[in-house]
Amino acid sequence: MLKSKIYKISAALVLIALLTGGIWYRQLTNRHKAIVKSFVFEKLGIVDKGWKVANLSETYKMISPEFYIDGIYKSMEGPKASNYVQLSQDSTVLWLTAFRVKALTAKSLQPVSNDFICHTNIDFNDVKYYSSFHLEKRIGSQYPRLTSLSHGMENFSFPKGYGVPMKGNELLYVTTESLNHNLPDANFWIRHEVDIQYTKAKNIKPLMSRTAFVMLPYDKSNPYKQPTDPGTNQCIPVETKNHSYDDGKDNKLSGHWVIPIGKNTYRSSINQQLQIQDSLRLHAAAIHVHPFATAISLVDKTTDKAIFTSKVKNHIGKTGISSIEPFSSETGVWLYQNHDYEIVLDVNNTTTEQQDMMGSMFLFFYDKELEAILQKN
Repeated sequence: MLKSKIYKISAALVLIALLTGGIWYRQLTNRHKAIVKSFVFEKLGIVDKGWKVANLSETYKMISPEFYIDGIYKSMEGPKASNYVQLSQDSTVLWLTAFRVKALTAKSLQPVSNDFICHTNIDFNDVKYYSSFHLEKRIGSQYPRLTSLSHGMENFSFPKGYGVPMKGNELLYVTTESLNHNLPDANFWIRHEVDIQYTKAKNIKPLMSRTAFVMLPYDKSNPYKQPTDPGTNQCIPVETKNHSYDDGKDNKLSGHWVIPIGKNTYRSSINQQLQIQDSLRLHAAAIHVHPFATAISLVDKTTDKAIFTSKVKNHIGKTGISSIEPFSSETGVWLYQNHDYEIVLDVNNTTTEQQDMMGSMFLFFYDKELEAILQKN
C-alpha cells in the first residue's frame, strides 16, 4: 500500500513538472527556445556537440556542431555554437587576411543555401592581444570583436598587402548562428563551415578594427509606444535588454529596432565609436544589416559626402539578402578628428508587417602605431 502511494505521488510530481516545464517553455522567446533545445539535444546525445577542425596551409577550417532547424528563426534567434581558435603553437606573428562561412548539410557536408547563416562573430581577447604588442592603453576602449560575417556577406577579405596581425598562439573566439526566414515547416539539421585565412608573409601592413553601428533613441519610460514621432528620430526597440545603450546623459539608445512598412532612412552619429585622434586611413569595411535594408553609407557630414555606400540586394519573392557590397581600398580614404561622421541606413519594408533592423560596420584602418612596433621586433 505504501509503495502504491509513493508511485502515485511520484507520477503526480512528474506530471506537474512536465506541465510546469511545458508552460515555461511556451512562454520563452524563439531565441531562448533554441538554447533550451540545443542543451537538451547535447545532454541526450542526439547531436554531436564537437567541432571538426583542420588547420590546413594558411587556412584554419572548422565545421560546427549540428543545428536543428525546425521553424522560423529570425536574426539572433537560431541555434548557435562557439569555439576557440588557435592558429599555431608559438608566438610567431601571423596575418589574418580573409574570412568565410557557408552552410552545409549535417551528414554529407554538402553546401546548402546560405539563407541558413545568421552571423559568424570573431572575437579576440583584447587584454592579451594589446598587451602582447605593448598597446595596453587600448584595452577596454572598444568591444573586442574583430569582425562579423552575416547573411548577405558570407565572405570578406582585406585588400592586397593588408591584414590584421596576431601572435599565432593567442586565441580567437568564434560564434556562428543559424537562420531561417522562409521555411515555417522546416525539420532538418545543418552545420556551418567557418574558414579563417592567414599568412606568414612579410611586408604586410597592419589594420585595426573599429566597430560602428546605428543607435537610435527610444522612450525609456514607454519603449514600445507607437507610433513614434518622426521628428525625434526615435525608434521602437526589439527589446530593451540586448543591444541597448546609454548616451551618457541618461538617454536610452537601441541598436536593434523595429521598422514600419515602406521606405525609411535612419541616421546615427558615430564620432564616439570611431575615436579618431588626428586622422585615420580607412582600407576596408565589413557590413551587417538585416533583410529589407537597401543601402548603408558612411557619411562625412562636414563635407556632406559619402565615404562609401554599400548597396544591399534583397531576395525577390522571399525574405533574405542576396548580397552586400563590401568596401575595400588599397589606397585608403582619410577620416579626420575635426570632421563629423554618421551612418545612414536606407530600408524598404516590402512586407505587410513590422520587421527588425540593425546597421553595423566593421571598419579597418591602417595602424601606424602598431607597424612601428612590429618593425622594431
